[in-house]
Amino acid sequence: MVPPRILVVGAGFAGIECVRRLERSLAPGEADIALVTPFSYQLYLPLLPQVASGVLTPQSVAVSLRRSRRHRTRIVPGGAIGVDAKAKVCVVRKITDEVVNEPYDYLVLAAGSVTRTFDIPGLVDNARGMKTLAEAAYIRDHVISQLDLADASQDEAERASRLQFVVVGGGYAGTETAACLQRLTTNAVRQYPRLDPKLIKWHLIDIAPKLMPELGDRLGAVALDILKRRGIEVSLGVSVAKASPEEVTFTDGRVLPCRTLIWTAGVAASPLVATLDSETVRGRLAVTPEMSLPGRDRVFALGDAAAIPDLSKTDGAICPPTAQHAIRQGRALADNLIASLRNQPLRPYVHKDLGLVVDLGGRDAVSKPLGVELRGLPAQAVARGYHWSALRTNVAKTRVLTNWMLNAIAGDDFVRTGFQARKPATLRDFEYTDAYLSPDEIRAYTAGAASGG
Repeated sequence: MVPPRILVVGAGFAGIECVRRLERSLAPGEADIALVTPFSYQLYLPLLPQVASGVLTPQSVAVSLRRSRRHRTRIVPGGAIGVDAKAKVCVVRKITDEVVNEPYDYLVLAAGSVTRTFDIPGLVDNARGMKTLAEAAYIRDHVISQLDLADASQDEAERASRLQFVVVGGGYAGTETAACLQRLTTNAVRQYPRLDPKLIKWHLIDIAPKLMPELGDRLGAVALDILKRRGIEVSLGVSVAKASPEEVTFTDGRVLPCRTLIWTAGVAASPLVATLDSETVRGRLAVTPEMSLPGRDRVFALGDAAAIPDLSKTDGAICPPTAQHAIRQGRALADNLIASLRNQPLRPYVHKDLGLVVDLGGRDAVSKPLGVELRGLPAQAVARGYHWSALRTNVAKTRVLTNWMLNAIAGDDFVRTGFQARKPATLRDFEYTDAYLSPDEIRAYTAGAASGG
């Protein structure tokens, strides 16, 4: 008897936690597990700002899938670009650009998210994201290159524009990115005697009225004060009206000479979601509390790709797209898959938020574990302790801890490593948002599988 095929799409927090649980809990031969992912690592996304600022090396936050799995899972090196739920086939573009069909009996959609953009003139061509490892490495090179180019320039206007930096998004990603990179440039400018430190300006803007509202008023005010004391100009209730290679126009009318625009204003579910032609909530697949997709036999979705009802609240809320929820959803969904295989009832996902941590670089941090408000070194200890413990392999833990210790002792370095291309890369170049198929294209690719060919 051929064992049922479980296909997991995505190697983020949700997908990897689901696979790990399945590997530990399923009996040998009970099911075949396959994982679709273009990269052979799980990206520890919350530490990307520290990669961008050079505190951590890129390899430190790329947790090897080969080390963290039990070798029962077949890894398909590519990205899912369409799903034919009727034929029970997922269309995958491998890293060689070959398009293949992956049939399944159970499908787990943990495809994650991409950077959310808006119809703002010049945005997608001139902004850089902070969603992938390549983007973090690219931004580090780009920021350091602006210091090098400003130092070499004889044109005061060019120099001023290269030393202005804008980060859009007052959530965790944007705030930590602005804080960590501002610290990098503050330390780096000491190596540039021709540059006036006062010319380096960092701007953090967000259309929301508060910075990281999840922190609450008191901790939010503390975080805002830390940023302002460092010289970061924070503008709330403001966004980008248009962007060009050499300036950014804000919605309040200000025009800022600037060659670095970092966009972290939220995320949107992977475009893979649209290929299923299913109901969505805020762009995410509408699923049951058990994380199954209504009307799609044995299809489940979780993480950033799914709108999972938050049963800890009573106002019809859905779970926020955070790593904390994704990890626990992965475990819960694995248990439900096993229950389905064994003809047992499924259980709804229920989890209360355990708090949050925000690392602002150096000794600055704010944290709220289990509702307890912390700031300064205690908050920093909690933030880094949480991130360190969440890393899935001892090798990754050792690399991150060593990097932190080296940075604390030796300080930052300011070497460009070659990611800075002559042609600036766009959001599409990093996140491949134009790679997905239309419904007709999906049917064409899966016709052979549906007919047994």
